[in-house]
Amino acid sequence: MSRTATVTALDGALSRAPSPPPWLPKHGKAEWKRVLPVLVEARKIGAHELQTVEAYCVAVARIREAEEIVQREGLTFMSQSGPKRHPAGTILKDAMESARRLADALGLTPAARAKNKGGARGNDDTDDLSSI
Repeated sequence: MSRTATVTALDGALSRAPSPPPWLPKHGKAEWKRVLPVLVEARKIGAHELQTVEAYCVAVARIREAEEIVQREGLTFMSQSGPKRHPAGTILKDAMESARRLADALGLTPAARAKNKGGARGNDDTDDLSSI
């Protein structure tokens, strides 16, 4: 039995992708603009699930930020007691794991997409995204 939830098309899914929240980091906004239209088109995201997309986008942004630090400063640094793992490496690892789990929950991974063949259309023409 799979431990991953099946992502199904939602009755009442969003009919258009809202703009990314202004507080998202640069790479998070780019990821939002990349994945949210895909989720909306596939009828797989409702307004109540946008926080999951936000969390996923923050995780992606943290991956990019931590990787830039690791590339610039290296995987290790010299402390008084000798070489130590750079904290950005731990941040990178944690963010990658979070992004993977959230991508799976949102149906963004190949395995998750294979589970969802849906595309049900709901009555969502009155979605009011301005209150989000």
